[in-house]
Amino acid sequence: MASSSMDLSPEPDLHPLYPTIAYIVELLSPNSGLTPDQRAQLVGHSMARSCVFAELGVMQYLLSDQQAQTYVDLCVRDEDGVGLVSLAIHGFGSESDRDVEREECVRLLIAQGADLSADKAGWTPLHHAALLGPPTLISHLMTHGCSPFAVTRRNLTPLDIVTAHSIMPGRDDVALLLEEAMRGEGWTGGKMEQKRRLFDERRRRREKRRRIRDSIGEILAVNPKWWDEHDYSSSDSESGDEDDVDEAIYTPPPDFSSMLVFSPPSLPQIFESLITNYPPSFRDSQPANTLYMLARFACLTCDHTWLEDLIIGATDAIEETFFERADDITCLVFWLRNTTVWLHLLRCDNSINEACEMLGSFELIEEVINSVFVFIIRFAERRIDQLLDPALLDYVPLAAEFDSVQFESEWSFLRPFTGKKKAPPPVAIRPNVPPTPSSPSRPASPSGSISASSSRGFHSLKQSFSRARAASAATPIQSLFSDTPPPPSPVDVTSFLTALHTLLNLSDVNPILTTQLWSQVLYWTSCEIFNRILTRKKYLCRSRAVQIAMNLTAIEEWVAQMGLPRGVRSHLNPVRDLVTWLQCLSSITEFDKLVATIQAMTHINPLQMRRAVREYKYEVNEGRMTEECVQYLTQLQKDWERHRVKLGVEALRKEIGQRDTDHDSVSSFATESQSISGTPGQTPSITSSEGSLGQHGIDMLFERTQEKSSWEPVKPPQVLGELLDSRHMLPLVFPSDPRMLSALPGKLVLPDDKPPITPMSRSSSRASQASHGAMSWRTRDRTLREVGPGTLQWVDGVRSAARWGRMANPEFEEEAEEEEANELTVDTHITPLTRKRSTRHKGRPSQGGEVEPEEITPV
Repeated sequence: MASSSMDLSPEPDLHPLYPTIAYIVELLSPNSGLTPDQRAQLVGHSMARSCVFAELGVMQYLLSDQQAQTYVDLCVRDEDGVGLVSLAIHGFGSESDRDVEREECVRLLIAQGADLSADKAGWTPLHHAALLGPPTLISHLMTHGCSPFAVTRRNLTPLDIVTAHSIMPGRDDVALLLEEAMRGEGWTGGKMEQKRRLFDERRRRREKRRRIRDSIGEILAVNPKWWDEHDYSSSDSESGDEDDVDEAIYTPPPDFSSMLVFSPPSLPQIFESLITNYPPSFRDSQPANTLYMLARFACLTCDHTWLEDLIIGATDAIEETFFERADDITCLVFWLRNTTVWLHLLRCDNSINEACEMLGSFELIEEVINSVFVFIIRFAERRIDQLLDPALLDYVPLAAEFDSVQFESEWSFLRPFTGKKKAPPPVAIRPNVPPTPSSPSRPASPSGSISASSSRGFHSLKQSFSRARAASAATPIQSLFSDTPPPPSPVDVTSFLTALHTLLNLSDVNPILTTQLWSQVLYWTSCEIFNRILTRKKYLCRSRAVQIAMNLTAIEEWVAQMGLPRGVRSHLNPVRDLVTWLQCLSSITEFDKLVATIQAMTHINPLQMRRAVREYKYEVNEGRMTEECVQYLTQLQKDWERHRVKLGVEALRKEIGQRDTDHDSVSSFATESQSISGTPGQTPSITSSEGSLGQHGIDMLFERTQEKSSWEPVKPPQVLGELLDSRHMLPLVFPSDPRMLSALPGKLVLPDDKPPITPMSRSSSRASQASHGAMSWRTRDRTLREVGPGTLQWVDGVRSAARWGRMANPEFEEEAEEEEANELTVDTHITPLTRKRSTRHKGRPSQGGEVEPEEITPV
């Protein structure tokens, strides 16, 4: 039997991992014995592998060899529909040293007519190139048939791939190239483009708000927990016409859906959890809403004594809370907002406002608002008092010009031995800051301690608020390596004012309260500056008056920057007149000029002028006022003193007459305000005409057609002596329309949105432009009257509140639906009021004397 020969040679590998030209040539030779299908399989695999590994030589051989050309298919695709061009683009970035060869491979495929259509997912080679390729390849693809408007199955363009929500890192140039190419063909922006821009805008706003938060926290020592994740826009209210509001919003129907049930024995626990231990947080109106719903239950379904117990106890607890935390500005701002909202809710509800009016509840809440209002003022005064001397009185804007000033009273016989004094560099000067003396006119602060902060904290606002420090541009090299912080300047004062004003605005404090707060703070600041200038001889000179006037400009411009009415800075007029008088008194040599100057200065009296002249420090070779002018000032002083005596006698007679006629009708509110303001023996009285003007001015600010520049604060009492009364408290006026108590500040113009203003540059045009127009405010806060199940933890406790958050039992779903179908109403009854005030009070002695037992209202 003949034995057959066996072929033991291995089968050729048609799918080599790394195909080479020699291997392909050997298998494509006529002697290889491969069938046409096997040859086509080898060439197709080799072409795909050359695209993956960017083997430019292998690709060129396959596209140019006569034997291989027959089997090359440039339209071949894998199981996902990915073509050769996209396959080659996928390798960009994996081996950066071969990116040049890879781009040449793509160009070669395109030149040979490779398929550039989309795959199964709708991705074209331009989509892949936008994600991975260089800009030069993207430009080449667009010039050879790839459209930048091609979309995937998810409706994404190549630009959307790299700029979905934000531009991918390192693809900025690619995004710009695609965007310009699309705009050149009439594209104005798609949905993804709008979403991306909106996302970028939100991200920038978040970053800006975070910087503002950090700056406020550093300056005011605000706990980071105060800033929750609350969105700034969530409490934005509609600014539509107030007449379009449904009255049911202010006076809900008398059912249990707008009430919270309680019992009198549980009030101490409620006050402890809802007020004493309640953690203040940013833009939280839950205490006000809860107290309002408790008051509705007490008034509409119970005896009026329940309502009185609730309001008196709540006001006592609120007062004790911020009295114990007088240095915590977040606690003060939180309760200022909540007490104002609580008063708004009670006064706007027609079903309970009459009962509250009869019981005097509104007066009690207004007293608490006034108390926390004064505490915030005292907080601002204590911080400004630390900076008043070094930043406003002793700070020298132009140190090189003022350092060479010499006075006649200074001894100069030692100067020849020391040589001529050289003026040091401007920034290197550190003025000798004396300790702030305790002024007798300084109002007593509610607390003896102040928040710990250093001048570094104030200086940090330079970066956060982009405010320029008024100093010379030439900084000595040694100061760059000095560890000592720079001396305080007016920018430090305005930085603190900006931080506090921003906190009040972000916390949705009523803009009327904010305006009156700054009016009082600037009044106190003006009085303190005026008194310190007049009582300290070192400030009674021309050079110091010039520098103080320049420093005051920063405060005046700050008022305009914050959009406050110009009337707020009118309190600085006495200081302005005093420094102007100090600058010009030595140059008055004619009697007519003196008379004209005195008539122009309406905010200082002859006593103050005469004292400034008497203790004035004359510079060397400075002119003096003539003797005739001095005698005229002396005569004016004597006339003014006689006028003082006359006014004092008339005021004493008026006071005695009023005491005899109105002894039994003394208002308890005046006594409370007196004790709160810390000015015993002085009642902040105001005439009826001034009170009506103040009320009219507050109401005028809420009229959108009125200019806020026409608002003027209530005038303080006329000063008859030399010093101003910094202890005087301007009256706090509420809007006559109770709905305006819930008004919110207008859109906050963040400090970064405005160009920096240095104390040396006086931009009157920008200041006047910001002072015009109506006051910015919004209405109808959407967070009011919203009380969820979580509120019950502050009323009934955590365990009781947990019951309301559980899932309903399916067995009782039908019963629940029947109960929801039936309207839940309450058979309300209003107890007739006796029109007699209860003997309960807020822990203070009653002004009506002792009450007989039979007059006590039963509980």
